[in-house]
Amino acid sequence: MDLEKLWKPVLAELELSVSKTIYQTCFAQTRLVSFENNVATIGVTSPLMRTMIETRYYSLVKSVIDHHAKTNTSLVFMVSAKKESLSAKNAGPLFSQEYQPVPVDAGSVARRLHIRPESTFDSFAVSPSNQMAYAAATAVARNPGSAYNPLVFYGSTGVGKTHLMHAVANSVLAKKPNTKVVYCMGEEFLNEIVEAIQTKTARQFKQKYRSAQLLMVDDVQFIAGKQTAQEEFFHTFNAVHREGGQIILTSDRPPSEIAKLEDRLRSRFEGGMTVDISVPDFELRAAIINIKSKALGLSVPSDAAQLVAANITDTRAIEGFLKRLAGQSATTGQPITADAVASLLRIKRQEGASPASTPTAPPARRTSAGEILEAVASAFDIKITALKGPKRDRPIARPRQVYMYLCRTELALTLDDIGGALGGRDHTTILHGVETISRELSTNIRLREAVEGIKKALWP
Repeated sequence: MDLEKLWKPVLAELELSVSKTIYQTCFAQTRLVSFENNVATIGVTSPLMRTMIETRYYSLVKSVIDHHAKTNTSLVFMVSAKKESLSAKNAGPLFSQEYQPVPVDAGSVARRLHIRPESTFDSFAVSPSNQMAYAAATAVARNPGSAYNPLVFYGSTGVGKTHLMHAVANSVLAKKPNTKVVYCMGEEFLNEIVEAIQTKTARQFKQKYRSAQLLMVDDVQFIAGKQTAQEEFFHTFNAVHREGGQIILTSDRPPSEIAKLEDRLRSRFEGGMTVDISVPDFELRAAIINIKSKALGLSVPSDAAQLVAANITDTRAIEGFLKRLAGQSATTGQPITADAVASLLRIKRQEGASPASTPTAPPARRTSAGEILEAVASAFDIKITALKGPKRDRPIARPRQVYMYLCRTELALTLDDIGGALGGRDHTTILHGVETISRELSTNIRLREAVEGIKKALWP
């Protein structure tokens, strides 16, 4: 049987059956390894891809193959070692477990320029929330100075703006290590101007920035309202752009919403490609955990990874948590389990303190327990008095546990404080409620959507 002849129409039908992102992520780089005795062996590029396709798309793939092979097939997925045989044309972003670091020479150059060598396109997990940003960044890396210039990423902290910026630099340096790359934070740019004026080294400052072939400024919003900084950045932008250099900027908001930003700069920022990067969803966070765990040399079971993804939304916080998890595992010599993750997530307390007296984390949100109570009652369409009341029916008990979870994880209230807000319930009841929701968030999609909906209502 001609394997390629069979697989091409299968891929074509799969492409029509799922979203573009899912197709590029899960199927574009697969291949049919063998088809014998009605068993189709499908090659994928990583263990994570194998798990994802087997658990989510087995039935879809089987039905499509059955249709084209005109037989009842069984599917076997294997991690293929022959990655070079996969179509480069269709290659899309992967939740890859394997880093593809830049060459040593380019890596050393990157470190000298304060570029993180590990921040590559291969180590960047992609989902609908950042698909456009990923595509724009790869286009710029292939053809800097021409594709999108400037390229502006904006979004909240920890969504991958800096990672993509560094990935472009690493890709460019891997091809041309002698490329003049200049990377700085917006605040650094401002401070360097002040220093240049004080030390009468303005000429060297201008030479450094205006001769850049790839100019990257993180958190550019910091120069807004600073007249001298904006004046110099205006001329720097023009000089780099005029000579065909690529400019990449990041901000916490779109250029149109940066207060006190000069109109001439705003116009130039909006003259290229401006891309919003949203907060990663649950699936993307799980993929990020897989990638970062691999980089740290950790073996994190899927149930443990899902527990982290369900309870921590910021990617930088995820990385910090994984480092603490690695430290704990190294200290105890015990393997990482879901119980270990749950313990570190919720029972982190000072020595000698009781679970009821110590918050799990510093307060992360500016709101009150009363506002959370109102939001939970509204989301589940029940009365506040019912949440505080004695009834334990599931329609009331579950929203009550959600309230306990949000007060604990978002406001870091003590168990006793939460119990007091609910009519004097015992701290063990509160702890049980928090743990129940924390665990179920990793597997219960409807519950996760409800909790995220309440969070968006409270903190839009």
